[in-house]
Amino acid sequence: MAKLRCERDDRVLFSNLSIQLSPGELLQIEGCNGAGKTTFLRVLAGLSGDYRGQVLWRGQKLSRVYADFRLSTFYFGHKPAVKTELTPIENILWRSSLRNERYSEQSVFSALEQVSLAGYEEVPCGQLSAGQHRRVALADLSLSTTPLWILDEPFTAIDVDGVAWLEQLLARHIENDGAVMMTSHQSLSRLSDRVRKLRLELYTAPDEEAGHEESEAWL
Repeated sequence: MAKLRCERDDRVLFSNLSIQLSPGELLQIEGCNGAGKTTFLRVLAGLSGDYRGQVLWRGQKLSRVYADFRLSTFYFGHKPAVKTELTPIENILWRSSLRNERYSEQSVFSALEQVSLAGYEEVPCGQLSAGQHRRVALADLSLSTTPLWILDEPFTAIDVDGVAWLEQLLARHIENDGAVMMTSHQSLSRLSDRVRKLRLELYTAPDEEAGHEESEAWL
């Protein structure tokens, strides 16, 4: 992204923000509640057009290559986009088809077992809790080979074992030259040597006042 600026309710959330994310990197976006972290990720994911500046994908404007971008990206939001009338298995197969990914039924069963949903594979998601919906999305994430993961607070509502499992998943992805952009208050101790951090409050000054180093960027 280059010189990104976003306002909400006459308040600058971030301005003059330029950053590059390369394969094998994890960018952790930090900030207090209301700083604009979710808005920032939605802009990067192409889900919000309420901004100024440029978002680039592999050197091209996102609007020109959006179809390729969507097939290359896994977005994990606050709402996990789980259809309540479908079972966990059906949800994962449906979600993955939107990214043109295909999984075997056995691999889906195994992924659901890893997120403690063994026995719930064929239960309609309308009968599951909000936390279990997030675990369905995490199981889908564990199977995805898309190069870019955009994750909004993926550690929410998971226990210590789940945190360790997710850290290992993120480590494997970046070791395979994937890229991750995520918001989290979690200390990523297992990934400390591969994590870059960006604090949004440092980019709230108007453009003419901001003195941050800029760079052309790709997502």
